Amino acid sequence: MRTVNIHAAKAQLSRLVEEAAAGEEIIIAKAGKPICRLVPLATATMEPRVLGILTGKLDVPGSFDDPLPDELIDLFYEGPIFPEESARSRKGER
Repeated sequence: MRTVNIHAAKAQLSRLVEEAAAGEEIIIAKAGKPICRLVPLATATMEPRVLGILTGKLDVPGSFDDPLPDELIDLFYEGPIFPEESARSRKGER
């Protein structure tokens, strides 16, 4: 680990970034006091996803892809936008 003054770091930024990318940790100091650390960016290591993790845990009915009933489709196109408010207005509440 190496400490570099901020003024020197400004002048040598490209070289310092290359060194950090190569794995070196560099401390940048102002008036001799450390203020930040230049380190390489960690590469994202994701575990491969396991396929079929829910096999046997879910039951999808055979009717899953069947068309919706006409009454429900009518509610989508002609029903109230805010059902709670329309239910209250039918009851006379406001």
